[in-house]
Parts: sequence; structure tokens; C-alpha cells
Amino acid sequence: MTTASKITLIRVAFIPVFMGLMYMSRGEQGFWMYLSLVVFILASITDYVDGQIARKWNQISDFGKFLDPLADKLLVIAAMTMFCQWGMFPAWALMLVLTREFAVTGLRLVAVGKGKVIAAGWSGKVKTTCTMVGLCVLMAFPHIPWLTYLIIAVIVITTLYSGVQYFIQNWKCLWN
Repeated sequence: MTTASKITLIRVAFIPVFMGLMYMSRGEQGFWMYLSLVVFILASITDYVDGQIARKWNQISDFGKFLDPLADKLLVIAAMTMFCQWGMFPAWALMLVLTREFAVTGLRLVAVGKGKVIAAGWSGKVKTTCTMVGLCVLMAFPHIPWLTYLIIAVIVITTLYSGVQYFIQNWKCLWN
């Protein structure tokens, strides 16, 4: 296993720690929410670090191409689920994100069955970055309605755009 993949696995290991801290915060600004934010930021930074290491040391692998976006999805969905539970993130937006993630994952599985690996594209990286930054802002300022609405709008728009783009760029995988 490559160093890059090990770092990605660290991101996965951060998820239960993050969720435990979020539960302790009870959705309120304070020590536990800020500690959750620190853990989320550290986990998010591993996304950048593993990518840099993979490219610099030629550690790009099919396993890494699969694991990296999965780790991102799990981390982001963990945060959104907590906010949804507390009524700070609408269920329809969470469902939209989940639908996009399942659809793109399904597309990737079909492609793998045909011998093609669909790596994370530019729009997916923008979506992931916007989502992670937005969730960090929600953890730092959890009860500012206009900011919450803005973050939800950015997450929804980037999610829809990247999902549509993945299917447009890879539609041939479904029909051949």
C-alpha cells in the first residue's frame, strides 16, 4: 500500500472521532464544536496531502483513485448528517448530495467493469473543496441563517454541476 493511500485511510479513521466530537457539541458553538472543526480540517487537509504525495512520488493507483473520493464522501456525509439531525441542513439537500454520490459511484463501477477507471475530475474537486470549506464555516458559525443558506446553495449548485458533468463526460460507459 502506498503512502498516499495510508494517508487517505487516516482520513477515514478521523470520521468516527469527528462524529463523536460533533455529538458531544450537540450542535452548539463552543469547545466541542471547535474541536470537531479542528478534526474536520485535519481530515480535509489529508485530501490535499495524499494527492500531492501521489503525484510527486508517482503513487497514483487504481486503489487510490477509488479510496480517495470514497473517503471524501464519508467525511462530508458524516458532517451533513449531523447538521441535518440538528435541523441546520435540509434533508432534501442531503438527499441530493447522496443521490449524486451514489450515481457517480455507480457510473464508476460500470466503468471499472469495462476496464476504465474514472478519477476525480476538476468539477468534483471544486465541489469537494466548496463543500468542505462550507461545512467548516457552518461549524465555526453554526447559527447564522443567511450564511447557512448561502453555504447550502453553493453545496447544491456545485453538487449538481459536477454530477451532470461526470455523466456528460462518461456517458459512453453506460451505453457501450
